[in-house]
Amino acid sequence: MEKITHIDKSTKHPEWNESYYFVFYSKKDKLGGMSRIGFKPNKQEGMTFFFLFLPDGSVAGYHQQIKINDYSDALKVKGMVHGWQSDGNWNYKFKGNMVFVKNSLDLPKVRENPKLILKVQSIEMNLSFNPINEPYEYSEYMTPESLEIGKKSGDKHWEQIGLVSGELIVGDEIFNIERVLGQRDHTYGVRDWTGIGDWFYYVVWFNENLAINPAAIVTDDGRLSTGGFLYKDGKNIPLKTLRIINQKFQPDGILPISSELELIDNLGDRHILKANVGSIIPVNFQDDEGNQAILVQAFGTFELDGISGGYGTFETLRKVRKQ
Repeated sequence: MEKITHIDKSTKHPEWNESYYFVFYSKKDKLGGMSRIGFKPNKQEGMTFFFLFLPDGSVAGYHQQIKINDYSDALKVKGMVHGWQSDGNWNYKFKGNMVFVKNSLDLPKVRENPKLILKVQSIEMNLSFNPINEPYEYSEYMTPESLEIGKKSGDKHWEQIGLVSGELIVGDEIFNIERVLGQRDHTYGVRDWTGIGDWFYYVVWFNENLAINPAAIVTDDGRLSTGGFLYKDGKNIPLKTLRIINQKFQPDGILPISSELELIDNLGDRHILKANVGSIIPVNFQDDEGNQAILVQAFGTFELDGISGGYGTFETLRKVRKQ
């Protein structure tokens, strides 16, 4: 396991942050969740979000921000804990109230329009994460150009796949999560949400022996910063090149519909990944100058080299272009 905190690497930039992400999905229960905890030591700021995608099509959200001086002892913000252990396993815990909406697109609107709230319900989560691969660090295998373009998304980026087990209590309903696939990531550096360009990031699982995690930043002039890996039969295989064959968006040009990618791995093998998005939670970012970007949090379905049944996250970030 990599070193968990890197406060010693922080610069004086106010947006330098260290961030931890966790996602899981139970195909049996048609239930998925994703959480991020992030810390900005120069702002003495800690943040977390937690989204649940429920079997009935509804979604639930939780977002908190706190003042914090030090996070070296515990990755905790309010009711969310990302608990790392010295043996490489993790324990993810949550206890708190979450806001539910029927239509996932309405979740960001509830503060302005509380009538969109379906219910507010107590949630408890206690999940273990047991890794099945060694952590993969993106920058080690990225080209100099990709590293230069990617500076606004952070300096280091680790990914690790694991089996997730435990219990999730939604109101009076108990979900027993048994050895479902999940993933964690860990990044540090400056992340400029509105100045980075567009990006996509997919966490895709097929089974315990096959998964893929491609990511790319697309600049305004069409250059790419790419990274990621293919996990196959116990090995992390870096993705050497990535080409966007097709991306489809809704008429607003922001919310995704589908994509098709060509990927060449470090062994020289060519792969085609097809993706379709599911329910979307849009997250708005706006800087002091009025620049705006929309981060999409969603699950999707995937096909790799003709193998269907892939599932996982379909994340995009798109600038809102001023007319």
